[in-house]
Amino acid sequence: MPERLKVLFLLHPIRPEFFSPWGEDVVTALGNRHEFHAIDHRQPLAPELQDAHVVIDHGGHSDDHMRQLADRLEGKLRLWQILGTGIDKFDMDYWRTRKIPVANTPGQFSSVALAECALMFILMLARKFSVTQANLKTHTMYEPMGMELEGLKLGLIGFGASGRELARRALPFGMKPLAIDVRDIGADEVREFGLGFAGKPADMDRVIAESDVLSLHLHLNPETRHIIDARRLGLMKPTAFLINVARGALVDESALQDALVAGRLGGAGLDVFGKEPPDMNDPIFNLPNVVATPHISGVTNGTSRRRAQCVADNIDRIAAGLEPLYRVD
Repeated sequence: MPERLKVLFLLHPIRPEFFSPWGEDVVTALGNRHEFHAIDHRQPLAPELQDAHVVIDHGGHSDDHMRQLADRLEGKLRLWQILGTGIDKFDMDYWRTRKIPVANTPGQFSSVALAECALMFILMLARKFSVTQANLKTHTMYEPMGMELEGLKLGLIGFGASGRELARRALPFGMKPLAIDVRDIGADEVREFGLGFAGKPADMDRVIAESDVLSLHLHLNPETRHIIDARRLGLMKPTAFLINVARGALVDESALQDALVAGRLGGAGLDVFGKEPPDMNDPIFNLPNVVATPHISGVTNGTSRRRAQCVADNIDRIAAGLEPLYRVD
């Protein structure tokens, strides 16, 4: 018989209202199989919660806060479950020393949302959305001239879950996907996603130079930080668009701003930034060929439900004596 576990949901430290729907969806997915408690790290941990088995981490906490909570728990903690994908700000070495398994909810649970946001950016840039809004205010009709997506080459740097979902959605628009990944992209994927090219990181410059739209789908780590730098921006067509719904620091933002201001790049769709929130006084946010959103590409009702189910499945596995899925430690 699976064990009934004590589960702590660690509220976001700045925006505890994010419990709706993220935490509410976890409660729904768990049902009454386990004992659930939402906690605020700023409040003393109740004695009856100091033998919790699982912590669900909604993010936003400093390493010190997370360590303090782990220290308060009395050695029964079997899983630290991240309710998200990114682990670039997570002190994994500490958790390895504590021998506490750490799992995340990886890209396939937010891939549809990221792909839809990337496609939205592509369409907005192709139809010069910012210019249309200015023209409405000045009663300027029938301008600007837009661009159709038919025949445009879509370079995908990273062909994991979100890259594949974007390729799937771009095909009906007549776009021609090109993909780069560290793994071998199989012949079946080439056929399924209509890839005009499938290569490895050594082929990245070629894809960057050929693409009319370049979309980033990578994790952030020391190897990928500023992977799109001034040199690679210089390889892009002056009419090309750069799309980033992954991590801001994948791009050298200073070099990107220089390229956009100088007219060496057609436009950019940006949902993520090296520093968040970004400084809205930066000139890049006043450019007519830039569309920006406040890190919302993965923030959808579908992502919330899928991540919640992933978390619930992992807790059920722990209760049944099985290893958690998607360990990142």
